[in-house]
Amino acid sequence: MARILLVPGRSAASPDHWQSRWAAANPDYQWVPRPSGPLFDLELRVAALHRAITAARTPVVLVAHSAGCITTVVWASRHAGPVRGALLVAPPYIDPEWRPGPDDPDEPAIDVPRTALPFPAIVVASRTDPYAEFEESRDYALDWGAQLIDAGDAGHLHSAAGYGPWPAGEQLLKNLL
Repeated sequence: MARILLVPGRSAASPDHWQSRWAAANPDYQWVPRPSGPLFDLELRVAALHRAITAARTPVVLVAHSAGCITTVVWASRHAGPVRGALLVAPPYIDPEWRPGPDDPDEPAIDVPRTALPFPAIVVASRTDPYAEFEESRDYALDWGAQLIDAGDAGHLHSAAGYGPWPAGEQLLKNLL
């Protein structure tokens, strides 16, 4: 049996968010700790994910939302571990040409890996996500060797878009398991 690790996005999930609901309904699901410090420090996030994965005595399945998807694929490009699969929900698109400017000196440049993941993965993408066009998410899925699920008009697949209860997501996770 695999252990479920929830990889949070940039900010904490609200109590109504599907990840929070899954965690509340499944006490054996574990959150990857959000490091203290800047809102999204990729290096700290990848290190926290690595600690959580390597602490496992059993294989894990990663369930990531938004920036947590980026954390997951960066981890996979640098490390190996007992990961059985990943559900990557609403990965934000990061333009490979973007670099921090004078107005955002605390924002690091992030190079999103575009190579196949070493484990099965599902990318769930919305056609109305404000952080990624569907085609960008499709390209991520192709590059990562992941199955693409078209969520339709689903915004960023978070509680503000109506994704508190998300039975279709629970079925996707079961498919990975």
